[in-house]
Amino acid sequence: MAGYEADGPDGAGELIALITTITDHRAAPAAALAGTYHRRWDHETANAQLKTVLRGPGRVLRSGSPALVEQEIWGYLLTAWALSALICDAAAAAWIDPGRVSFARAVRIVRRAVGPAFPPSAG
Repeated sequence: MAGYEADGPDGAGELIALITTITDHRAAPAAALAGTYHRRWDHETANAQLKTVLRGPGRVLRSGSPALVEQEIWGYLLTAWALSALICDAAAAAWIDPGRVSFARAVRIVRRAVGPAFPPSAG
């Protein structure tokens, strides 16, 4: 078992214990496991933002052919990237950590500004 301390949302240190089947500490030092664990959650959060916030829960891709499905996925990825860039710019202007800016709130703000075309309806 590997343990490390990480800052929580309030800035206070929190002891986190990782349990792994890797028995050789040289193959997976605690610091490397800790970094990998945090990167994994960054990816999980990004996937959730794309699937449930941007696209909407339970919505399926509308496209009928593999080429159009790929195009639709790229559209969602580019939209998520553009929103993330917008969040980073807004956070930098306010001197705050971009991770503290709500992706869902940013989507709602852009939807209000752009109108019902964001994202396109299934119509």
